[in-house]
Amino acid sequence: MSQQPRSNRVRQTYGFIKSHQRQFPVEVLCRVLGVAPSGYYEWLKKPVSNRGIEDARLLRLIRASYTASQGIDGAPRVFLDLREAGERCSKHRVQRLMREAGLRALHGYRTRRWTVGKPATLIPNHLKRQFNVSHPNRAWVTDITYSRTWQGWLYLAVVLDLFSRKVVGWAVASTIRRELVLDAVLMAVRARRPRGTLIDSDQGSQLGSDAWRRFCRTNRLEPSMSRKGNCWDNAVVEACFASLKKQRIKKLIYKDRSVATADIEDYITFYNRTRRHGHLGGVSPEQYEAAHVR
Repeated sequence: MSQQPRSNRVRQTYGFIKSHQRQFPVEVLCRVLGVAPSGYYEWLKKPVSNRGIEDARLLRLIRASYTASQGIDGAPRVFLDLREAGERCSKHRVQRLMREAGLRALHGYRTRRWTVGKPATLIPNHLKRQFNVSHPNRAWVTDITYSRTWQGWLYLAVVLDLFSRKVVGWAVASTIRRELVLDAVLMAVRARRPRGTLIDSDQGSQLGSDAWRRFCRTNRLEPSMSRKGNCWDNAVVEACFASLKKQRIKKLIYKDRSVATADIEDYITFYNRTRRHGHLGGVSPEQYEAAHVR
């Protein structure tokens, strides 16, 4: 069992002395409990120290940052918020205050994925785990996930730009149909107007068809396909899905597909505009792209 911080123990000791000073002399209680009488009398004049007052002020800012992230962010991202606001506290102090206040970041849950598929298609793997891209619209990644509703499954396809990790296109459907991915990529194409952009995907019938190849040629995209059963080839978009599930739809069953769609859209907006990414130096994708343009 972990010990309490020393400041808490001292406050409890002084409180015990104060509550029993009518039965026993203060000097006797201090000698038995191993504290100095001068410290006790100083505490009576000022029960909360300057550091305690500062901790209370910082905790209010920490709670505001934690609430703004909907209870998602942990100490590293909250620390970045405080630093951006001009505070000069340390990361360890933020961790301590959040731990004492019971503020914890959400953590996901692990699921084991098994894939039994057809032989690999003729689309080669051009990306080859080159996830660090120097300019926008050089390489995109796409994949499909799902969420539960009382109406049945809702499938989500997203397209991420590897430069900023921004969700540049997405679409939902009640079934895994071929048009699901095409709709998501079409949103990205209309928003970004690519020219020779590499787009990498998992293996699947939706992304290995002739219609997909024709679509890529028409929209100046170069298709790339990960190896079968190798999750590391598509790790970036899998990380995006992991954040979505642990921070928003973890073990949640939506009332219907429209409610799920609205919540997913809200999270994608938060993910692009507000959520800090460690890979981007602690800024959001849109902030990172804006800095690149400047």
